[in-house]
Amino acid sequence: MAVETHDPHINARTAHARSTAEGPRPVHGLFQSLNNFLATFVAIVHTRLELLTTELQEEVRQVGAILLWAFVAAFAAMMGLFLIALAVIFVFWDTHRLAASVAMVGMFLAVAVVAGLILRHKLVTKPPLLDDTLAELARDRDQLKARL
Repeated sequence: MAVETHDPHINARTAHARSTAEGPRPVHGLFQSLNNFLATFVAIVHTRLELLTTELQEEVRQVGAILLWAFVAAFAAMMGLFLIALAVIFVFWDTHRLAASVAMVGMFLAVAVVAGLILRHKLVTKPPLLDDTLAELARDRDQLKARL
C-alpha cells in the first residue's frame, strides 16, 4: 500500500521519476512533425493537380475553338479561291484558258506554301503544354530543397 504525501518536492520527484521511466517524449513530436509534413505535401499535390486539370481543360477548349475556326476559315477561303479561279478561267476561256489555269494552280500552291510556313512558325513558337504547372512544381521543389 502506497502512502501519499502532500509534500510538493516529493510529488515532483515522483512525477519526474515516472516520466524518466516512461522514456523521452520527442517521439510524439516527431510523429506530429511527420504528420504535418505529410498533410502539407498532400495539400501541395492536391493544389498542383487542380492546376493541372484546369490547364488541361483550358488547352482542350482552346484547341477545339482553334480547330473549329480554322476549319471554317479554310473552307470559306477555299470556296472563295475556287470561285475566283473559275471566274478567271472563264474570262480567259476563249483566248488563254491554259495560262489562266496554270496561274490559278500557281496561286493555290503559293497559298499552301505560305500557310505551311505560318503553321510551322506557330508550332515552333507555341509555349510547352502545362508550362504553368511545371513552373509551380519547380518552385515547390526549390522551396523544399531550401528547407532541407
